[in-house]
Amino acid sequence: MSAESGSGGLTEYIKHHLHHLQWQYGDSKFETINLDSVFFLLLASVVFLFVFLRVARRATPGVPGKLQCAIEMVVTGIDGLVRETFHGQSKFIAPMAVTIFALVFLMNFMDMIPVDFLPWAAHSAGVNYLRVVPTADLNTTIGMSLGVFLLIHWFGIKHKGIKLFVAEAFTAPFHAHGTLGKILLAPANLLLRLIEELVRPLSLSLRLFGNMYAGELIFILIAVMTLGAAMNEAMTYVMAPVQFIAGFVWTAFHILVITLQAFIYMMLTVVYLSMASEKH
Repeated sequence: MSAESGSGGLTEYIKHHLHHLQWQYGDSKFETINLDSVFFLLLASVVFLFVFLRVARRATPGVPGKLQCAIEMVVTGIDGLVRETFHGQSKFIAPMAVTIFALVFLMNFMDMIPVDFLPWAAHSAGVNYLRVVPTADLNTTIGMSLGVFLLIHWFGIKHKGIKLFVAEAFTAPFHAHGTLGKILLAPANLLLRLIEELVRPLSLSLRLFGNMYAGELIFILIAVMTLGAAMNEAMTYVMAPVQFIAGFVWTAFHILVITLQAFIYMMLTVVYLSMASEKH
């Protein structure tokens, strides 16, 4: 795979690895589905459900196994954070937060697989393009963020009622006591509310996408250090140790990045839901 992709040089190699396996069902570019992102997102979901359901069914009050202990630490830790952050009453928030953290982490973790391994395997099966990190696809992160966006509004309406939910858009953050003051401040309040609501899904999607795309690209750039190298060239023996050290250091650092990004996405979602349930 590397040799074939590298036949066109470094640019061709990078473009090849950043190209999605796509299905275009119409003439417009918007009528295109990145099949690899959908597949690995569903794969992460299946792995999450399988592991968590298996551990839950086999959970024991005695001495837990390593996997049960790790999952219990994640669940209890997130539950504690939700109790501190979310000030409303809901049994839905903590399970949702665990699900978001686990799914985003699993999708991010696909970046730990060597750059050429899965694309090479796919190429051997006749699939020419394959990207394995769903969160490095803006379509995935925007779709997830739009889901959170709809959830925020559903949560706000559920806790406040439709009347108060709509009224707050015209009366906060600038408050007025008289009717005239409320009317004068309503346009400014509505404008700020619209900006705030639009910024939330944008910040969620772009932050996660930007970090994961950059991480994926750095792994590709590390891989091209020995692209097309031959055993009879002295530069191969110079660049190979540099590539190994760079790959090791970036992998160790990127483990922190993928975990932190999953945590940030989860926490921002909980914070937004908490703000939506509070009355202003």
